[in-house]
Amino acid sequence: MSLRGVIAYVGVGSNLEEPLRQCRLALKKLAAVKDTRLLRTSAFYRTEPVGVTDQDEFINAVAEIRTRLSARALLEALKAIEQETGRRESLRWGPRIIDLDILLYGQDIVQEDDLVIPHRELHKRRFVLAPLCEISSYAIHPVFGISMGGLLMRLEKDKRRAVVKMDQIAG
Repeated sequence: MSLRGVIAYVGVGSNLEEPLRQCRLALKKLAAVKDTRLLRTSAFYRTEPVGVTDQDEFINAVAEIRTRLSARALLEALKAIEQETGRRESLRWGPRIIDLDILLYGQDIVQEDDLVIPHRELHKRRFVLAPLCEISSYAIHPVFGISMGGLLMRLEKDKRRAVVKMDQIAG
């Protein structure tokens, strides 16, 4: 059965309670969202925390989906997955069981109190851009008009934040 709709990208991250398992569980739940099809996922990346740096490293990935849900309905579905998985509101940029963010929703630009698309920090975060570029380096940032690959290249000059693809880690 074909599913028409919008191509969207969802960031996935965790640094608590077996983060790799939490990310895999969230992706499985994302694949089961009504009117949504999981098309591809990036590899998992081990990344240093941003903001609150006194916490464990994160595991991050990006999922490409096709959905008939509105951006608002997709946000609600992601929040439901976070709650089902055990996420509780806590310190901003602090440790979390799971974090699901809409990075891009087609070429839409949304500016609401609790929903900003494209994600407001997308262009600054190697831990999002590296996995996003793995599956869609050609996607264009709808505000800046620059490809994800181009945004990542701009960040490559600043190597202070480690982002390591999981299959590159020994053991």
